[in-house]
Amino acid sequence: MRPGTEPARHPRLILTVVCTGVFMAMLDNLAVTNALPAMGAELSLGISGLQWAMASYTLVLASTLLSAGTVGDLMGQRWAFLAGLIGFMAGSAIGSAATTLATLVAGRALQGLGAAVLLPAGAALLRHTYPDAAARARALGVRGAAGGLGVALGPAVGGPLTEVLGWRSVFWINLPVGAAALLVALRVLPRPPAAPVRWDPAGQVLAITGLGSLVYGLVQGPVDGWGAPAVVVTLTVAVAALSAFAVVETRVSLPLVSPAHFRAPAARATAVACFSSSMGLFGATFFLSLYLQDILGWSPAGAGAVFLSASAFIALTAPFAALLTVRRGIRAPLVLGLALNTLVLSGLSLYGRDAAYASYAWLLPALGVGTGLLFVPTVITLIEHAPADRAGTASALVDTLREVGGVLGVAALGSILTVRMRVALHDRATDAGLPPDAADHLVRTVVTDGPAHGFTGSYTGAGALRVTLWAEDSFIDGLRLALRCGAVVLACTLVAVLVLLRRAPMKPEE
Repeated sequence: MRPGTEPARHPRLILTVVCTGVFMAMLDNLAVTNALPAMGAELSLGISGLQWAMASYTLVLASTLLSAGTVGDLMGQRWAFLAGLIGFMAGSAIGSAATTLATLVAGRALQGLGAAVLLPAGAALLRHTYPDAAARARALGVRGAAGGLGVALGPAVGGPLTEVLGWRSVFWINLPVGAAALLVALRVLPRPPAAPVRWDPAGQVLAITGLGSLVYGLVQGPVDGWGAPAVVVTLTVAVAALSAFAVVETRVSLPLVSPAHFRAPAARATAVACFSSSMGLFGATFFLSLYLQDILGWSPAGAGAVFLSASAFIALTAPFAALLTVRRGIRAPLVLGLALNTLVLSGLSLYGRDAAYASYAWLLPALGVGTGLLFVPTVITLIEHAPADRAGTASALVDTLREVGGVLGVAALGSILTVRMRVALHDRATDAGLPPDAADHLVRTVVTDGPAHGFTGSYTGAGALRVTLWAEDSFIDGLRLALRCGAVVLACTLVAVLVLLRRAPMKPEE
């Protein structure tokens, strides 16, 4: 037996440490969302600055995940996890002390880099810790539940923390939790050997350039306009770099992303499901949070509590999804999850400005169950189909597909929502007799500032109320179309998965 390959001791403590890292990464990203207004007020940040306070984390995370996964395979997953955890804590400390936008963005970016390193390393450590496939699947299911719990508690925790302790508390809360995890990790994490693979510099550069440019363009496109020079240039660079990446990876002996990862139909189906479902789900739920606050009047903490009923069921469903994957294969959880979430997004598109919580509350747990059924099997399947010494890369691939799919979904469905809202609002304004120039100005203002604020300073009394109703109804028109488009994406993904798995065995061992 080679050094470092003996069975890991303290598997439950190792699982706890790995889950703590996932929980922190998911919790803090969403907790920051509810801190944005207070953050903007203290640091005098405009909408663009607040956007980059959020986007800098996603940009770095999505663009470096593949490279970070390979780094873990090369240097050893133990050291990669420890380095990622320390980097995430350092970014949290910088963010908590920020007095300028540049410092805040730097802290968020370092958090994203730390998360990019620790997430795949943690999944790879679980593969080493649990040699038995069934036990490993259960452990990965618990890891998925920890991520779901972080998603669930992020919005709910961020609001109260900000109100009681200030916005900086959403960053420094990571320091004691991370320190405790680090102390335990130093004692219990196993030492699997580094993978005997060569560095792929061309693949690394092209992956970071392509993914980074793609995420930047998708984030800025809805803000600056898709025809803005910076957006056009970055998206062009993304297409060129990712195309070159695909060519390079077919010509190197040990590629960053090997075609072997997708040789099995199950791996191809899970990759498609991970990317496409993230695009439909993340894009739709992002704008649902605006609907809850700007249209239905929920506070940030209240909106987080509403989503808690959805996110909590991700955590509750994840272990069951892992068990179902082990016993029945991936077809059952993927088909059930895609079908359920298609129906949920279609159902949510039926509600309007006067919707009561009791009328749509039942859809939120269903959304959580469907999401839990979708995301856990993708991690299990792609890691199981990868060589043991490339487990970190396989986990990073799952996270990259999910992150990029989510950013693309927000950009695409956001564009659909904006175009539909723009047309509907202009039609309502002109049909009511508003001059074309005034209608154009109203549309531009509402699209820029949001349906809850677009009339401020321009209308008073009954006029303000009337314009508010126009803006809200037009936003709802756009949201309904975006939700239905998200449902169509999920339905098409369901068909693609059924086609890819039509000859696959029902059970993984068959």
